[in-house]
Amino acid sequence: MDLQQLTVFVAVAREGSITRASRLLCLSQPAISARVQALEQSLSLTLFRRTARGMSLTADGEALLAKAEAVLAARQDLLRQAARLRGRPAGRLRLGAGHNIQPAPLQRLLSELARHHPEVDLVLEYGDSRDLARALHEGGLDAAFYHCGELAGEALNAWELARFNIQLVAPPDWVAPGPLDWRRLEALPWLCPGADTGCGRAAEALFRQHGIRPPRIIRIDKESMTRDLVAAGAGLGLVHDDGTEEVPRQGGVTVLCEAGPPVRLVFAHRADRADDPLLNRASALVGGVPLH
Repeated sequence: MDLQQLTVFVAVAREGSITRASRLLCLSQPAISARVQALEQSLSLTLFRRTARGMSLTADGEALLAKAEAVLAARQDLLRQAARLRGRPAGRLRLGAGHNIQPAPLQRLLSELARHHPEVDLVLEYGDSRDLARALHEGGLDAAFYHCGELAGEALNAWELARFNIQLVAPPDWVAPGPLDWRRLEALPWLCPGADTGCGRAAEALFRQHGIRPPRIIRIDKESMTRDLVAAGAGLGLVHDDGTEEVPRQGGVTVLCEAGPPVRLVFAHRADRADDPLLNRASALVGGVPLH
């Protein structure tokens, strides 16, 4: 038995799912399963049972969960105290990330913290950009990566990591060259995410601007799938302009217009925590251009 196995045990118990624990810990699902099995073998106990909804604790697992959490908490206390003695940042970092953000900045921050600051207790939550910004303001998150269409405001310190446009695209030869006929476009199938997403809000803005409401809207939450389906001739779609160059290799699309103002990918935390050593270190690792 080792601390990594205990960490995985607690994560699977809390999340109730190997898939969600995999995302939380940034480990593959086979690695999660292997650590659970190794811990069960070392203890000669069955800790989980598989159900239709995921993983649930057995009676033995329930009995050991509090002990495992106490061991991990004691380890974090020891590391935090050691970090304070060394003058290095420590503590818990509650980090948010938008569902469709570019993964590179998040992966860089997580890998650097894991390599150089193992005493930092990381908690990663995914959500809609608006919900993440609200959680920052309300103190539910310490920092977050998310998309925004305007400046972050004085209450937040934010760094711009990337900027892109949202484009309305169509399969090749669906739309004739020249001015767009929005009434004809209205009659075509549209591939749109939910209205609470960046592309979804851009679609709604187009509908309002041109006075249309397509009768057939197919809800697609993954932009990569939207790009593939548009290229395959399933309908019109909205995609980030940094992804459209991938589509021609899969059949090609036609860019019809830009949908709304540029969108920023930002990393932000509350301005009143500007002196927090951990947030300062995280901000330095992320980089980017300061907003304001």
